[in-house]
Amino acid sequence: MELFKIKHDIPFMRYGRITTTISLVTFILAILALSFKGLNFGLDFTGGLQVEVGYNQPANIEAVRKVLEDQKIPDFSVQNFGSVKEVLIRVPMKAETNDVKLSEVILAKLKEQDPSVVLRSVEFVGPQVGKELFESGGLALLLVVGGIMAYLAVRFEWRFALAAIIANMHDIVIILGMFAFFQWEFTLSVLAGVLAILGYSVNESVVVFDRVRENFHKMRKASVPEMIDNAITTTMSRTVITHFMTQMMVLAMFFFGGEALHNFALALTIGIVFGIYSSVLVASPIVLWLGVSREDLMSVKKENAEIDNLP
Repeated sequence: MELFKIKHDIPFMRYGRITTTISLVTFILAILALSFKGLNFGLDFTGGLQVEVGYNQPANIEAVRKVLEDQKIPDFSVQNFGSVKEVLIRVPMKAETNDVKLSEVILAKLKEQDPSVVLRSVEFVGPQVGKELFESGGLALLLVVGGIMAYLAVRFEWRFALAAIIANMHDIVIILGMFAFFQWEFTLSVLAGVLAILGYSVNESVVVFDRVRENFHKMRKASVPEMIDNAITTTMSRTVITHFMTQMMVLAMFFFGGEALHNFALALTIGIVFGIYSSVLVASPIVLWLGVSREDLMSVKKENAEIDNLP
């Protein structure tokens, strides 16, 4: 299915130096944001108390904040959760607030303010659990990266694997950098979004690389930049359809999924936008500069055919 057909190939590789320079600058800015600001880890990683309460009428968020301020509770956050009648209170792990009985104190003070308030749930995440989650998340990220590189190296050639992983890590660092710069809360759901983007972004790279490999066999008189330009141009319609439909679902989660899915959808949105950019304007120029040749792809194709024919 084609949404539109482009008659002449767009010379993407002509602007490869410009696009990769922009990516490098963006990448460096993201690294600086991570270095100087750091991620604003949620309770999943830092540990702390999470209390969800409900009201019979739309909750007065400012009044709830005033109650917590009067109790001299540090670094708390108060927000609607799911609906305007539900309130989520988060208190990070501190020496003076590390007791789950704090939830009883908070609920008692809120009842003095409004007797209709009802306790929905109380969750307490210890610092050890948060540390284990952080380490497990980092390990998962490394395993995904390693698996992607191994897959691309076997299916295509090591230059494609290197180009794709550089582009994918570019997307991941940009997501983390934006979360660090704006101090959006980084939770397990956001980490899940980051891992999803790794797989999503590499899918786009595989589609383009597969077409590049076909062009190496069909366009025998064309130069390597022309073959890459043709591969990107001919997959453009598919790219627009795929990313548009994906983004529609992500936007539904962003606007209607509530607080639990808000940052997850935000991470996916950033990843989708930069995933398109990196797959076309970062990965492909890197493949070109690494000097991939027809002979390289022919040898890989022969090896893969021999593996497929094994008994």
